[in-house]
Amino acid sequence: MKFISWNIDSLNAALTSDSNRAVMTREVIETIKKEDPDVIALQETKLPQTGLSKKHKEKLEEFFPDYNYVHVNSAEGARKSYAGCMTLYKKDLDCNSNFPIIDAPEPMDLEGRMVTLEFEDFYFTQVYTPNAGNELKRLSDRQKWDRKYSDYIVKLDKEKPVIAAGDFNVAHEEIDLAHPENNHMSAGFTDEEREGFAYILSRGFTDTFRYLNGNVEGKYTWWAQRVKTSKINNSGWRIDYFLVSNRIKDNVSRSDMIDSGKRQDHTPIVMEINI
Repeated sequence: MKFISWNIDSLNAALTSDSNRAVMTREVIETIKKEDPDVIALQETKLPQTGLSKKHKEKLEEFFPDYNYVHVNSAEGARKSYAGCMTLYKKDLDCNSNFPIIDAPEPMDLEGRMVTLEFEDFYFTQVYTPNAGNELKRLSDRQKWDRKYSDYIVKLDKEKPVIAAGDFNVAHEEIDLAHPENNHMSAGFTDEEREGFAYILSRGFTDTFRYLNGNVEGKYTWWAQRVKTSKINNSGWRIDYFLVSNRIKDNVSRSDMIDSGKRQDHTPIVMEINI
């Protein structure tokens, strides 16, 4: 099976806007469709709390005619049109979906950060991990999230193997960003966040990109939009991942990035596995 994960940074805009950025986003969607994945996980959909409009549904059917989809938005009590996740899966696939509540610090469980699909032989779960925020104001809550999240996927793993994908908002090792020397106090590369990610792996999961590609350098999934030359100079971070239960890691045949052209911010990632 083939899986793609992408922090799209506003599916809402891709479906409703004709801005230059929305046009570039739709171009990346076409690139994804050419990969013909079985499952597509999208983070930061930024759809309204009221749900999908008629136009949203029409455009989704136009862009993804071969897929069913499930989505979760930010709920009342969280910021409007913030975060949100959607998982699309081929119409011939049989699965059940749910939107986990992991008892995270408020209002994280209300922010539309997780979708889980249960297939016959495995779980697929996607996540948009909370950012530690400006001046690391949310770091303590982020640390609690990592613990609660790891407990959740460990619980799933006791039932059947897990594939966990998404924007984990952390560069795990110095090799995972272009300038580690300047970022040890930056959100996404603090010791605390890196330790939190290492803890998740230690509980029985494998970072498939590193497992297959070793210590290859200069491979990133995110480039800052606010720095116009970040992608040109490849001054990026690897903060998007496919994790799998250790017992199925040798079934993975591909784990890589998909070229998103000139569009900055996140690029899609892809994984193929015999599952």
